[in-house]
Amino acid sequence: MSNDCQHFHEVGPREGNTDGCEECLQLGDSWVHLRVCLVCGHVGCCDQSKNKHATRHFHATGHPVIRSDEPGETWGWCYVDRVFKDPL
Repeated sequence: MSNDCQHFHEVGPREGNTDGCEECLQLGDSWVHLRVCLVCGHVGCCDQSKNKHATRHFHATGHPVIRSDEPGETWGWCYVDRVFKDPL
């Protein structure tokens, strides 16, 4: 399986909008790991977190590509093509 898709070519590096999961911060909740949407900068929690806000963001917006926001991690994920890319 290829580790590339067109969606990776349509986005660039992007900083997150917040220093934590946007929705969890509003709820006063916690998360396990953070993901950044490479289309709009939304920061959401990972699928190992109980709220899965990064995936919920994809379903709500259709924004296809995220990256890890964890120190030392350089990977990205395309929800549409189900492609993992490391390094991004």
